[in-house]
Amino acid sequence: MGFRGLEADQRVLAAHGCYALTATTGLTAQNTLGVQDIFIVPAEFVKKQINAGLEDVGADVVKLGMSVASSILSTNH
Repeated sequence: MGFRGLEADQRVLAAHGCYALTATTGLTAQNTLGVQDIFIVPAEFVKKQINAGLEDVGADVVKLGMSVASSILSTNH
């Protein structure tokens, strides 16, 4: 099985000489048969993840992936 989602994005960026930081918005319990459950990371914690990365490394580009809750998207970062 190939890499999908976050892992795939990081591998593609690394192959092009780029460095990736991530802020995880949701965790899945899944296997090849399907998704059994999703845990939504609280929006305030996602904000802390994003701010920590921006304070340390900064960002030239931002890519949005899985956003599992509207509260995460509407949080002022």
